[in-house]
Amino acid sequence: MKTKQIFTAHLIFTTLAILALTAAPSSSATQTADHWVGTWATSAQSLDPTKAPPNAAPPPAFADATLRQIVHVSIGGQQIRVRFSNEFGSGPLVISSAHVALSVGPGAIKPESDKALTFDGQPSVSIPPGAPMVSDPLDFNLASLSDVVISIHLTSVPDIITTHPGSRATSYLQTGDAVSVADLSQALHFDRWYFLSGIDVMASNSSAAVVTFGDSITDGAQSTTNANARWPDELARRLQANKKTASIAVLNEGIGGNRLLHDMTGANALARLDRDVLAQSGVRWIIILEGINDIGGITLATQRHELPPSAEDVIAAYEQIIARAHAHNIRVYGATILPFEGAHYYSADGETERQKVNNWIRTSGKFDAVIDLDAATRDAKDPAHLIPIADSGDHLHPPDAGYKLMGDTVDLKLFGK
Repeated sequence: MKTKQIFTAHLIFTTLAILALTAAPSSSATQTADHWVGTWATSAQSLDPTKAPPNAAPPPAFADATLRQIVHVSIGGQQIRVRFSNEFGSGPLVISSAHVALSVGPGAIKPESDKALTFDGQPSVSIPPGAPMVSDPLDFNLASLSDVVISIHLTSVPDIITTHPGSRATSYLQTGDAVSVADLSQALHFDRWYFLSGIDVMASNSSAAVVTFGDSITDGAQSTTNANARWPDELARRLQANKKTASIAVLNEGIGGNRLLHDMTGANALARLDRDVLAQSGVRWIIILEGINDIGGITLATQRHELPPSAEDVIAAYEQIIARAHAHNIRVYGATILPFEGAHYYSADGETERQKVNNWIRTSGKFDAVIDLDAATRDAKDPAHLIPIADSGDHLHPPDAGYKLMGDTVDLKLFGK
C-alpha cells in the first residue's frame, strides 16, 4: 500500500512539473526571443593622408572637435547600440563623449531626444588601433526609415584613420564639445563618414538583415546627396511598405572602386567579407553585385602590374563567398552585372567576360537565387548599354531613377520566413 502511495505521489509531482514547463516559457527562451539586428551599416576604409585614395579628401582637424554624422536606418526598435571603428587606425582613437538624437534637419537635432552613449558604463572610450567598438545598449525610440544623428567629441585621433568617403550624406565638425548643441548646420561640413560603422536594434526573433555587398553602384555613386536614393535604400523602403517583410533590415556594404580579387579602393571583397558581412548582427541574406571593376579593370590591372582577371577568376571569387556565407547559414543571392559600354574602362574583351559571368550567375545554380539587374537596366536595342533612365551619363552608374528601378527589381519573396 505504501509503495502504491509513493508511486501515485511521484506521478502527480511529475505531471505537475510537465504542466509547469509547458504553461510558461523558460527564462532562457524569454531571453533569446529578441536579438540584435543591424539597421544601418557602412564599410570601413583606410585614409592615410600621405597617400589618400582618389575619392577621399585629407581629413579635417579632429582634435578637440565634435563630429556630427547623420545616417538613415532601415528597421526601428526601442533599444539601440552604435558601432564605431578604429580598424584602420595607426593609434588609439579617443572619444570623450558620444550622443545619439533624432534629426530635424541638416546638422540639427531634436533636443528632447538627445541621449548619451556609454561604453562599459563609462561616457568615454579609447578604441585600440585595429579594433571596432560597440556601445552599451541604450533605450531609444527609433522609428523605421528615420534619420539618426550621432555626435562624438574627439580628443585623440591617429594619423591614419578609418572612414567611408562615399557617404552621400553630409557630416558636420565643430570645435570643442558640442555633442548636445541643437544646431550645427553652420559648422564645417563635408560629405564623408568617419569612425562610424553601424547601428544595431534589439528586434523580434523574426527580424533579420540583408547585406548588399558591392562596389560604387551599391554605394550609390551619382545618386543625390542626402536623398537616400541608392538602390539598397529603395529596397529598404519597399521592405518596410510590405507587412510581410517590415522586419527585414538592409545593410549597405558597398565601396566605390571595390573589386573582388584585388585591393583598389578598400580591401578586396574576399578580404573584407568577414568584417563587412559575416560579423554584422542578424544577417540572413547577402545580395552580391560586384565584379564590374574586375572585368572593366582589365586595363587597370595591366597598369597596376596585376594579372588581368578572367570570367573564371570572378566566378571562383563568387564561389568562395557562397561557401563562406553558407557555413554561417546565410543565403547568397547573385545579381547580374550591369552593362557598361561607353564607360571609361569599357573594352570588347571586358564585355565578353561580363557576358560569361552573367551567364554563369543565371545558369549555374550556385546562388540561392538570381536577381537579374542586367536584364532590368540594359537597352533592349543595344544590350551592352544601359537604358537612358539607368544611365547617369558616365555609362556605368545609374542616377536616382535608375537606382529606384534596381531596387524595384528585387523580389521581396526572397526574404520570406
